[in-house]
Parts: sequence; C-alpha cells; structure tokens
Amino acid sequence: MTQGAPANYTNLPVEPADRALGRSRGGLSTKIHALTDDRTRPVTVILTGGQAGDNPQLVPLLDLHRRQCPPGQARRFRLLADRAYSHPSTRQQLRHRRIAHTIPERQDQKDRRKAKGSKGGRPPGFDKDSYMKRNTVERGFLRLKQWRGIASRFDKHALTYLGGIILAATVIHVRTI
Repeated sequence: MTQGAPANYTNLPVEPADRALGRSRGGLSTKIHALTDDRTRPVTVILTGGQAGDNPQLVPLLDLHRRQCPPGQARRFRLLADRAYSHPSTRQQLRHRRIAHTIPERQDQKDRRKAKGSKGGRPPGFDKDSYMKRNTVERGFLRLKQWRGIASRFDKHALTYLGGIILAATVIHVRTI
C-alpha cells in the first residue's frame, strides 16, 4: 500500500464548454485562433481549449470571417500560414474556396511525395517572398497580448474573455487607421 494522497491529475472534472478551457502541457489554458490583416490587426477570432490543434480550426475561422464580411465587401486575400496547416485536406478546402495560400510543405510530406516517384505529383506552389510577411500574424498576437487581461485570462467565462479580445482588437483597429 502506498502512502500519501491519490494523484490529482487523473479523473479530472470535466470543464464546462462555456469556459473554453483545456488541459495542455502548461496546465489549464485557452487558445486564441485568429486571422489578421496585413497591418497586424486581428480581424476574426475563435476561442478553444488549450489542447485544441490549429489546423482543425482553420475552416470554422474562415467560415466565421466570411459571415462577418458585408456582402459587397468580401475581398480576395492570400492566406499565409505555417507548417501546422500543411495538410492535404486543408489545401483541398482552400482550393475549393478559391483562397490563395502560402503554406510551406512539411518534410515528411516532401519525403512521402518523393518516395512515390513520378506518381507522387508535383509539390504545391510556394512563394518565399510572400511567406516572409507571415510574421504579421505573430505581431498581431503580440499586440493582443499587450493587454494584461488577455495575456493572463482573468475572466472565468469564454464569452467574457472573447468580449475583451474583441474590445482590444477594436482599439487596435482604431489606433492603426
């Protein structure tokens, strides 16, 4: 028989869905998924639990962005993303939606394509010059994280936290006009 209290990381209570909290390596956290424009301003935001992956949230983020744009003002844009979004299903969805994208191919995908030889197909197009502008997303997150309440997530409910993010994004938009 062992001594001490039972482990506190097994049989955790399920966190309510309205909190957008999830357990990741750092503990309970929330992940912000965002589209930013070329001026590093957050345009569309979705919250998920900290354990959620980035790639599965891209399509819901694009759908939300399309619904938020006024009917006559939806303009074409180029999606710049990192290797986390380099999945064949993601590329297929972007082609289906006619969204131009610059996403580098992961090394395992390159190796798999080369192993197939001539049946492996051609590599996806990649523009290094436009990919160099991808840091606008990171700079947009840095602008959001300058707000203390967003960086540390004081709010208990996801809706309140999302309201704070939208307020910060609005102020960022007004300041950079």
